[in-house]
Amino acid sequence: MKNSLHVKLLLKITQEYVNSHFTFVFSLLFSLLFLAYSYNFSTQSWRPIVLIFFVIYAITTAYVGFLTLRIKQDLANHNDIRKSTRLLGYPLLLTIVSGNIFSTSFAFLLISKSKTAEYIFAAYAFITQLFIIGISALNLFKPYVTDTFLLAMGLFLFLAIFYIVMLILCTKFVTSEAAPKWMLFPGILLLIASLTGNLFATLLGYSLIQKARKSNPSTIEKWQRIWEKILRNTMAVFGLFFIVFMFSLSITSSWTFDYDFAIENNYGALLQTPSLEYPLGTDNYGRDLFSRIVFGAQISLIVGLFSTIIPALIGGTLGAFSGYYGKATDNIIMRSLDILYAIPGILLAIAIIAAFGANTINLIIALSVGAIPTYARTMRANVMQLSNFEFVESARALGASDAAIIFKHIVPNSLAPMIVKATLTIGGAVISTSSLSFLGLGIEPHIPEWGNILKVGSTYLETHSYVAIFPGLCIMLLVLSFNFLGDGLRDALDPKSN
Repeated sequence: MKNSLHVKLLLKITQEYVNSHFTFVFSLLFSLLFLAYSYNFSTQSWRPIVLIFFVIYAITTAYVGFLTLRIKQDLANHNDIRKSTRLLGYPLLLTIVSGNIFSTSFAFLLISKSKTAEYIFAAYAFITQLFIIGISALNLFKPYVTDTFLLAMGLFLFLAIFYIVMLILCTKFVTSEAAPKWMLFPGILLLIASLTGNLFATLLGYSLIQKARKSNPSTIEKWQRIWEKILRNTMAVFGLFFIVFMFSLSITSSWTFDYDFAIENNYGALLQTPSLEYPLGTDNYGRDLFSRIVFGAQISLIVGLFSTIIPALIGGTLGAFSGYYGKATDNIIMRSLDILYAIPGILLAIAIIAAFGANTINLIIALSVGAIPTYARTMRANVMQLSNFEFVESARALGASDAAIIFKHIVPNSLAPMIVKATLTIGGAVISTSSLSFLGLGIEPHIPEWGNILKVGSTYLETHSYVAIFPGLCIMLLVLSFNFLGDGLRDALDPKSN
């Protein structure tokens, strides 16, 4: 009985075993979707490329199922995963070619026994870079490419090699407590490489620099625990991957994608079905849907981030003053915000845009104003709780000013709930952006933005549904990714969690 409970506990806490189940389920789901789409009922013919993807994903699903059974047997008989089983993860790395992020991430987890946060950051930085290369390479089927295409692709290939080298170095030399001093130089290079938008490189570089310098071990240990909790949450990691991938793609797209394909009308290619030249087809003006969605990610991320950061700063500041001073200050600030909170956010945004015009800046302002009260309430509650703690009383006794107490002692200890709330509400901002653009009240109609693309596609749902399906999927995946990441951050930053 005791041995059985021990095995169940091992299965529950072993990251490879948990991740294998996610990989199996998602690979099976995608294989079924490819199977359903592989047959064209209108022409009564098979789609060869889609059928090939179905076969690849079906084989991957069966192989992952086999590995799951092997892992379970190893944990039951040896209390650990054997080296022979880990070696079976290497063939699974080849599934990156089919775009199966689930099986590729599972393979990286399986092949290495020592999985520090730096190792996982390096693995996802490498995967993200390969996805960028694969997406950008599809432009080779276009009639022409940008002048910087070859230079950018060369840079991307160099970065992919650099990340795989860092992956190997992290496996051999980096532990959960420290890193050798010579890792400072690669860490600085990683921070420079993160200018391409690959935030996994930023996290890896910062972590390596901190460990190599051995600065403030307690802080390193604290952040190591937080990242370990986040990285154990499979859905949070996948959400973070998709956000980083879209962010990096939105930055690098200017180097590899030609903006003309996204905005110029091509009446010789109206409503083309997906092909190598037009991977996602074209719209009713002959514009490449693939290029429009890629450039549209820039708008969605910019508006989503700024319409979250601005109300978080303003609302957080008002909430901090309200919670700290209380009484008359609290009544004035909170009653004023209650009036603002009583107005539905979407109606307030429509009113602001109708008054000042539809453009990106006005859209950010419109979405930011309505979100201020919620952030103020969150910060106020945290500040009111922390204001009675002993470290605040000690700061007062030492003669610290109110501003110093608020912004140096109280606010830093109140950031965790604000970060979680901001992550969860970015998804809502993306939906609001697309909704207003769909109604014609957001981004200018000619600019490629997911809501604008969806609006055009909604008129062709019966005849050319892909024009609406692809931007709709992008909106859904981005919102889900922020929600999954927010859930992971909430669990990791919760002081009550073990």
